[in-house]
Amino acid sequence: MDTTARALPRPQDAQGAEDGADSLPFDVFARSCPSRGTLEHVTGRWGALTLGALHEGSLRFNALRRRVDGVSEKMLSQTLHALERDGLVHREARPTNPPRVDYTLTPLGQEVAERLLSLIRCVQDRMDDVLAARERYDEARGAR
Repeated sequence: MDTTARALPRPQDAQGAEDGADSLPFDVFARSCPSRGTLEHVTGRWGALTLGALHEGSLRFNALRRRVDGVSEKMLSQTLHALERDGLVHREARPTNPPRVDYTLTPLGQEVAERLLSLIRCVQDRMDDVLAARERYDEARGAR
């Protein structure tokens, strides 16, 4: 995996510099860019966990709620609606009695989830370092 950081162009660079550079169609750093909303849906606590859980396979609502421990029914419902609207999650309602609804990732959702899971694994793998940093921070500031 390439661990080299790639800088995103600054807004003035994204507007199409006079040197003929290609302009970016979206700039998440711009207040009015619609990509900000999607980024919030994907990187928010419940969105990231929902995408990660669905990466494991198709789940019904209650199974997904159990997998994403701590999410309320209302928050999960709102999260699924947002992710479905963004084209990351597919909702399939089956006309059975009782009705059955399954949630799966779309191809775009699959790609996003894989990238999120890399970040999640990185954070989990480095938690010893994070906890040590917190302890040093708290000790330096006399917190406890």
